[in-house]
Amino acid sequence: MTLNQMVPGYHGNPEQILVVAMLFNIRPYRWAHALAFAIDEINQDQNFLPNITLGFMIYDSCLSLAKSLQGTEWVLTGKDNKSILNYCCQKLALLAAVIADSGSTESIAIATLLGLQRYPQVSYFASSPVLSNKFLFPSFFRTIPTDDIQAQGLVQLVVYFRWTWVGLLSTENDYGELGSQILKGELLRFGVCVAFHETIPLIPTTWKINHIVEVVKRSSTNVILVFSSDPYMCPVMEELSRQNINGKVWISSEGWSTAPTVSTKNLARLMSGTIGFAIHEGQIPGFREFLLKLHPFTSPSAIFVKLFWEMAFRCQWPNPASDLTMANENATTSKVWCTGEEELVKLDNQYFGDPNLRITYNIYNAVYTVAHALRDMGSCVPGQGPFANNMCADIWNFQPWQLLHYMKTVHFRNKMGEEMYFDSGGNPPALYDIVNWQQQQPDGAIRYVKVPCSVCSDSCLPGYHKASQKGQPFCCFDCLPCAEGEISNVTDSNNCWQCASDQWPNERRTECIPRKIEFLSFHEPLGATLTTVAVCCSVLSLAILCIFIKYRETPIAKANNRELSILLLVALVLNFLCSLLFIGDPQPMSCLLRQPAFGIMFTLCVSCVLAKTIMVIIAFNATKPNNNLKRWLGSQVPILIVSVCMSFQVLICAFWLLLCPPFPEKNMKLKTGIIIWQCNECLDVAFWCMLGYMGLLACVSFLVAFLARKLPDTFNEAKWITFSMLVFLSVWLSFIPGYLSTQGKDTVAVEIFGIISSSAGILVCIFFPKCYIILLRTEMNTREQILGKRAKTRSR
Repeated sequence: MTLNQMVPGYHGNPEQILVVAMLFNIRPYRWAHALAFAIDEINQDQNFLPNITLGFMIYDSCLSLAKSLQGTEWVLTGKDNKSILNYCCQKLALLAAVIADSGSTESIAIATLLGLQRYPQVSYFASSPVLSNKFLFPSFFRTIPTDDIQAQGLVQLVVYFRWTWVGLLSTENDYGELGSQILKGELLRFGVCVAFHETIPLIPTTWKINHIVEVVKRSSTNVILVFSSDPYMCPVMEELSRQNINGKVWISSEGWSTAPTVSTKNLARLMSGTIGFAIHEGQIPGFREFLLKLHPFTSPSAIFVKLFWEMAFRCQWPNPASDLTMANENATTSKVWCTGEEELVKLDNQYFGDPNLRITYNIYNAVYTVAHALRDMGSCVPGQGPFANNMCADIWNFQPWQLLHYMKTVHFRNKMGEEMYFDSGGNPPALYDIVNWQQQQPDGAIRYVKVPCSVCSDSCLPGYHKASQKGQPFCCFDCLPCAEGEISNVTDSNNCWQCASDQWPNERRTECIPRKIEFLSFHEPLGATLTTVAVCCSVLSLAILCIFIKYRETPIAKANNRELSILLLVALVLNFLCSLLFIGDPQPMSCLLRQPAFGIMFTLCVSCVLAKTIMVIIAFNATKPNNNLKRWLGSQVPILIVSVCMSFQVLICAFWLLLCPPFPEKNMKLKTGIIIWQCNECLDVAFWCMLGYMGLLACVSFLVAFLARKLPDTFNEAKWITFSMLVFLSVWLSFIPGYLSTQGKDTVAVEIFGIISSSAGILVCIFFPKCYIILLRTEMNTREQILGKRAKTRSR
C-alpha cells in the first residue's frame, strides 16, 4: 500500500495509489459503486487526507468459499495461484484494508488469513457472532450488527405479537446455523415453542426442497422465521408459491428482508405481509447522481457498466464485452440491441431508490472507517505516538498492525450525523429497521414499508443517562451525558457510574480506561534534551576544572584565588548533575534529596562567588600603604565566608526534612483524565525560604561586585562576577512567574531550566575569560605581565 502526493484530477495507477481491496458478490451492482463513490469523495476532499490518494481493487468471490480464499491470497501476494502468503510478488500500492465479505462463512475464512498478518478487514454484511471473537479474528471489523442482537430483536417481535408456536428455516452455513441456534435459545427463554426447524441447502436439490415444502404445508403454525440469505431461499419460496401455500406470516432476518429477488411479483401473494428486521437505511448525499452519471460511452472504465446496462434495459450490445454478456443472451426472449440512448432515470426505483441504501450504506461507512483510521494515523504527533517509545507510524510506509490499532479506536460522525465506532468485538452501534412487505396496487409490486417508531423519547446511548422530564410520564425523558469521571455502558441507563480513582472514562464515556500517567521522562524529547544539556554542561565544567588544576601554579590561577575557583567549579559540576534528580519517575529518595541538593549546591556556588568578590576588595585595599588587611588574605577568610553562608541554608533544609519531608504522590485533580506523578514538596514555605535565601546571597554578591567592578584588579574579575550575578538574578526572577503558572511536568522543566541556565551563566561569565587567557593568550599569563599592569596602575 503506497501513498503518493495528490495531483488534482489524478485517479492513480496500480503502483501509485493506496489500495483498499474489496471482495464482493456480483448481485449488488450498486455495492461496488458505493465503494468507488466513497473513495472518490475522500480523494476530492483535499483536507481529509492531504497529499494522499486512495484506490481500490475488486475481486468477485461469487459466494464461494474457495473463491474468497483465492481472492484473499491474490490481494495479499499479487499471484493467482501458488501464492506465498508472507511474500508479495508484484509491485502493488500499499494495502491498507480489505472490505469483505457479504457472507459470514466467507468472511470467517478471509479473517483467518488476514488475522495472521493483522490486516484490517471490514465486512458490510457478515453478521455471525463468531466473528466477534478477537482471539480468533483479531483484525476483523464490521459495519453491520452481530446476529446476537438481531436474534434477540426477532424474538422480541414474536413476543410482542404473543405468538408462541413458530416454525424456523435456516441455511446450511455459518450465518444460518449460528443465527438459528441463538434464535432457538432466545425463543425457549421467552416461552415460545418451535414447531419445526429445517435447513435450506446451499446447493438446492429437488428432494430437499420438496421435503421443506411438505413440512411447512403440514405444520399448524402460521408464523415462520427464516434465517437465511436470499439466493438460497428463492427455490423454496418459488415451490411454496407454485403449490399455492398461502396464509403464513413470514418473519425475515436482515439477510433477505429487502431482497428484490424474493419480493418479485410472482411471489407477491405468498410473501405479502412479511415482517422482519432490515439493515438500517442510510442516506448517501450525491450517490444517486453518481450512479446516474455512469454510462457505457462516457465511463468506459467504470465497473460492469455495460453488463448492468444489458440487464437493466434487457438489451444486448452489438459487440459483447465479455463472456458474461454472451451468457445472458440465452435469457433474452427477443434480441434487442442496446443503443446507449436509454435513460437511467426511468429505471425502476430498485436500482437508485433510497430504500435500497442499506448494505450500500454499510459499504460507504466501511470505507470511511478505514479512511478515518488512516487520517488518525497521519495526524500523530511525533513523540506522542501509541507505539513503543511513543513512536508514530509512518503513513507512507506503515505496518498492518499499526493501522489496526487506529481501527480499534476510530470514532467519528459520518456526513449523515450518525456515530461510527467499533466495540471490543469489532461491532458497530446496533441499529435496525423493522419493515413490512406490502403489495401495492395496481401493479401488484411489493414495497418495503418501514414500521414507524412510536416513542416519547429516543433511547439514550451508552455514555448518557435518562433524566425524567418534569410533569411527563416516565417514558418521556432527556438524555444527559454522564458527568466528568462517570460512565454508562448500557442503553437507556438510569444512572452513571463513577470510575475507580486510577481510571478515567474514554471519549464516549462508555468504559473506564487507565489514566495516562504524566511525569518528565528521560525518553520524551523535552526530558532527553534537558538531560543532554545538563550532562554536557557538567562535562564542560569538569573539563575547565581539570584545566585549572593543571595550570594551578600559573599567575592567573593564583591571582583569582585558585582554591575558591576550584571549589566553585566542583559546585557547578554538582549543580548540573543535581538537575537530573528532577527527571524520571518520582521515587521517595529522589523526592527527598532533589530540592535540598539543589538549594545547598547553589548556595555553595553563590557563597564562593561572594567570597571571591570580597577577596578582590580585600586584595586591592591590602596593597595600599599602612593598611593592615594583608592578614586577611589567607585561605581562612574565604572558608569562613562560605561556611557561614552555607550553614544557614543547611539549617533551612534540615528543618524542612525534619518537619515535613517531600514525598512522591499521584495528583489526579490537576489535569482531567491524567495522573500527574510528582513530588509533593510538603512544606512550600521551606521551598520559598530556601530560594529566597539564595536570592539574598545573589543580591549581596551582585551589589558587592558592582561596587568593586572598577577596581584595578589584574584581570577585572569583579566585572565578570557582576555579569554572572546579573544573569543569575534574571533567571530566578523570571522563574517565579513561570513556576507558578505551569502544572505537572512543565513545572519541573521550568525549574530544571532555571538550574541549568543560571549555572551556565556563572560558568561562562567567570571562567571562560580565564580559560581564554590560559589556553589561547599564554603571553598574558605571566608574572611580568601582572606586575607590569600593577606598575602602570600605580603610575597613574
